[in-house]
Amino acid sequence: MKLSIVIVNYNVRYYLDQCLRSVQRAMQGLDAEVFVVDNHSSDGSVEHVRTTFPWVHLIASPHNNGFARANNIAIRQSQAEYVLLLNPDTLIGETVLAESITFMDAHPDAGGLGVHMMNGDGSDARESRRAIPTPLVSFYKMTGLCARFPQSRRFGKYYMGYLPWHEAAPIEVISGAYCLLRRSALDQVGLLDEDFFMYGEDIDLSCRILKGGYSNWYLPVRILHYKGESTHKSSFRYVHVFYEAMLIFFRKHYGHLSHLLAVPIKTAIYLKATWALVGMLSDRARKSLGFFSPRQQQDVEYVIIGRNGNVEACRHILSERGFDTACYEGDAQTMPLGHHDPRISSQIQTGKNQPTVVVYDATAYRYDQILALFARAPQSHILMGTYLPETQRIITPKEIIQ
Repeated sequence: MKLSIVIVNYNVRYYLDQCLRSVQRAMQGLDAEVFVVDNHSSDGSVEHVRTTFPWVHLIASPHNNGFARANNIAIRQSQAEYVLLLNPDTLIGETVLAESITFMDAHPDAGGLGVHMMNGDGSDARESRRAIPTPLVSFYKMTGLCARFPQSRRFGKYYMGYLPWHEAAPIEVISGAYCLLRRSALDQVGLLDEDFFMYGEDIDLSCRILKGGYSNWYLPVRILHYKGESTHKSSFRYVHVFYEAMLIFFRKHYGHLSHLLAVPIKTAIYLKATWALVGMLSDRARKSLGFFSPRQQQDVEYVIIGRNGNVEACRHILSERGFDTACYEGDAQTMPLGHHDPRISSQIQTGKNQPTVVVYDATAYRYDQILALFARAPQSHILMGTYLPETQRIITPKEIIQ
């Protein structure tokens, strides 16, 4: 077998559904298998996968194993030449898997491969290319120099912002959201370190792949990453797990540093964690006192593009919930520019505070076509939505409407 895809799920049933449907399209013509490891979800994910996707190898854990251990369970059961770790809150284009495998076949020195991840507004996700967080690289990141000079080879190395987005290039860290691994490299360097419950395991594995004599690569093929739908980044547990992962990585790879260097680094990690907690408490206090407007969904506008019956179904779903909609009938052949078509773009006003969600009928456009349209001219107030008649569900980066 050529490819084993491993998806670890925790309470993101509807994003997982969309992910699996996009994977199913991308698997056409490939000798591939899919594992879903469910970390004891309570949202009906297990039953949904079992009944809707019988071709998936489902592993339903009776407790939450964490990301690393759950992936390892499936990797040990898989047999393929390549293993893809894929987040459930992703949507992949139809050609992504084939192009990734073709690249790895042509580069036998490549131990791992990452891709061009996009945010929900079509902008580039900086974590698509990252460097090993050495003490100096981490210092530039934590002090804000990386953000101030993002394209500097010295100060901006954390996100490797000096690399072109449209060309394949060697990188150091591959994101766990889409991490294609060569089986022989895993056999040599080992699986994910289960000391990491969540976060940091992808950095650690990438580091070990490089130390094992392999290279890691970035390939400019697009996927959408909703970025953390399976985690609650406003929770205290997130802060604890994230910064604990930083400490584990530091102890594992830089524990040999002198006390003079180790103490400031550990102190900086604890200070960042404390600052994050203080900010979280402050936000909650402000909300409880009414300083934030409760109108979180005010004036959201929806633009629907697709085939007639599906456009009407979307309009009905949205109108029942009080959303304003503009409907356009078309597909990839009759309206190849999508929301960039002058008839539509002239109606999407710029500089507005409220977002516009453009919902594409996924039977009228391929996923890779939708991703390309949003990558063409990203605007922060225009978000991507998708609709499939099989699910009768609209999925956006902000919410799921059905």
